[in-house]
Amino acid sequence: MEVVIRPDVAEVDSVVADVVERVVRSGSCVLGLATGSSPVGTYRELARRHRENGLSFSGARAFLLDEYVGLPKDQEQSYFSFIRAEFVDHVDLDPAVVESPNGEASDIAAEAIRYDRAIAEGGGVDVQLLGIGTDGHIGFNEPGSSLRSRTRVKTLTEQTRADNARFFDAPDAVPHHVLTQGLGTILEAKHLILIATGESKADAVAAAVEGPLSAFCPASVIQWHQHVSVVVDEAAASKLALADYYRYAFANKPAWQSL
Repeated sequence: MEVVIRPDVAEVDSVVADVVERVVRSGSCVLGLATGSSPVGTYRELARRHRENGLSFSGARAFLLDEYVGLPKDQEQSYFSFIRAEFVDHVDLDPAVVESPNGEASDIAAEAIRYDRAIAEGGGVDVQLLGIGTDGHIGFNEPGSSLRSRTRVKTLTEQTRADNARFFDAPDAVPHHVLTQGLGTILEAKHLILIATGESKADAVAAAVEGPLSAFCPASVIQWHQHVSVVVDEAAASKLALADYYRYAFANKPAWQSL
């Protein structure tokens, strides 16, 4: 695991965009796209590079982490709509190859199995972007999730619903259930990038990076992965015991070694 601490949000977005750009320019690839507020700045930076620097996503395809159950995909709060409004509509990534779990499926359990299979048949995810909840969830794997879980239905905690209420007209409008990639599914991606900014994420980041591997903090499962980059601003890094070492290691990173 490599922890990269940058001075502000803009530099976090730039570092993460550099990784995605390198993968995209390497040829055909599969991107794992997170929703929520954490990756939005990265998406905007990638869109800028598309407009100004000719970065093309025409050889890429993508899979989303999760989707609300029962929310029509054309509703703006759905993650199907969110990722198009925040990213896909601003680059040359074909919307037809941006796949998300179908939260309107008549058989949700079968849809979860189908989605896991689709990711595998697509060659697996090359780089997976992740946010982190204040309770340590990634995707919508709430505390208590099996560390080997697959794509499935999860019930959102009241804290997560409250955190997401800002995207809805009223707190009661936030769905109670989601289809989410499981922790085991997420771990199959070749490279994980966890993005966190702001002091509100500091406790969760510290638990994920330096705490015990535990279902109590689902994001701690990243400690098991062979290639993880945790990119945070100073505020989100404020509870890290080894922050000085992480800064030192990044400052002295070999020129040949990328994230």
